[in-house]
Amino acid sequence: MKQITNDALRLKLSQEYRNAQFTWIFTALFALLFLVYSFDFSNQQVRLPVVIFLIIYTVTTLYVLFLAKRIRNDVLRKGEVQKSTRLLAYPLLLTIVAGNIFASGFAFALVSQNQTPEYTFASYALLTQLFVIGVSAFNLFKPYVVDTFLLAIGLLLVAALLYAVMIVLTARFVTAESAPKWMLIPGIILLFSLFIGNFFGFLLGYSLIKKARSKNPSSVEKWHTMWLKITRNTMAIFGMFFITFIFSLSVVSEWIFDYDFATQNNYSAILQNPSLEYPLGTDDFGRDLFSRIVFGAQISLIVGFASTVLPALIGGTLGAISGYFGRTTDSVIMRLLDILYAIPGILLAIAIIAAFGANTVNLIIALSVGAIPTYARTMRATVMQLSNFEFVEAARALGASDASIIFKQIVPNSLAPMIVKATLTIGGAVIATSSLSFLGLGIEPHIPEWGNILKVGSTYLETHSYVAIFPGICIMLLVLSFNFFGDGLRDALDPKTN
Repeated sequence: MKQITNDALRLKLSQEYRNAQFTWIFTALFALLFLVYSFDFSNQQVRLPVVIFLIIYTVTTLYVLFLAKRIRNDVLRKGEVQKSTRLLAYPLLLTIVAGNIFASGFAFALVSQNQTPEYTFASYALLTQLFVIGVSAFNLFKPYVVDTFLLAIGLLLVAALLYAVMIVLTARFVTAESAPKWMLIPGIILLFSLFIGNFFGFLLGYSLIKKARSKNPSSVEKWHTMWLKITRNTMAIFGMFFITFIFSLSVVSEWIFDYDFATQNNYSAILQNPSLEYPLGTDDFGRDLFSRIVFGAQISLIVGFASTVLPALIGGTLGAISGYFGRTTDSVIMRLLDILYAIPGILLAIAIIAAFGANTVNLIIALSVGAIPTYARTMRATVMQLSNFEFVEAARALGASDASIIFKQIVPNSLAPMIVKATLTIGGAVIATSSLSFLGLGIEPHIPEWGNILKVGSTYLETHSYVAIFPGICIMLLVLSFNFFGDGLRDALDPKTN
């Protein structure tokens, strides 16, 4: 009995074994989904492309199960995963061609024994880039592409090559405590990944600079520990991947996708089924759903981030002032915010939009106003705890002003819970944006936005359900991704676990 318990504990502590279990389960679920859609019952025909994916995902599931068994035997008999088992993960890297992020992510994690956060950043930066290139390549089947298409794809390929090189370099030279000084050069170059929306590439560059410049290993320990926890949290890293993928695709879409396909009516292609030219089909005006969803992601992300940052700044400032000064100041600010908090957020947003009109700016303001009290309460609670700490008393003794103490001493040490809350509530802002647009109170109807697309699709649920299914899946995945990443960030920043 004791031996069984020890074996179970060793397997539970094995990151590779947990990843293998996660990978084969999700790959099998996708294989099952392909099985369900492999036959067109209305036309009594087999969907050959779906069958091909069914075969690929089924074979991948069996291969990952084989690797899981090998990892189990290695952990129980040798105490760690053997090199021969890691070498068997290289064929799984090819699953990126089939869009299997679970298997390809697992493969990158398994082939290297030195799994620093920087290695994970490099791996997922490459995966994100390849997914963006792959999705963008569908534009080649359209009648024409934008003038900047080839140049943009070329730059993305160069970035992908850089990330591939960094995978090798981080696996070989970067440790938990430091990175070689010469890593400063690629680190600075990687910071420009933000211009193509690749958060993983940006984080890789920043982390390399931080470690390469550090003279004291303890100065990077907190940064390394936080991201090590996040990158080892499977759901958090996949959530972060989907967020980065959507963001990157939204950023580069201006140079790769033609906006006319998303907005111009094409009455010769009304309600077309998914095809190579129209990967997600067309709507009731013949507009390409694929292009509309890509451009719609821009609106969802802009409104989601803006309606989270704005109340976080205003509510955080009010909460910091209220928690620091207390007494009368606290009572006045919090009672006013309680009045605002008593009004349901969605009703307040509807009232503001009904009064000032439906457009993007008004939607951001409407969603922001109702969220201010929750951020103020979060900041106030943290500030009240920190106000009596030794470093605050020392600042007072040295004659620092109240404003200096609040914004230079207390607020920087109160950001962790605010960041976690912001990450968890962005998903709610995305849902609210789509919901209001669905009701006709959000983004203007002619603008491609997920809620608007879903509203059109709701009319054709029985005949052309894909018009509603695809934007619905995007909303669901983006919200889940923010929630998963927020949960991982909360666990990583939890002082009890640190």
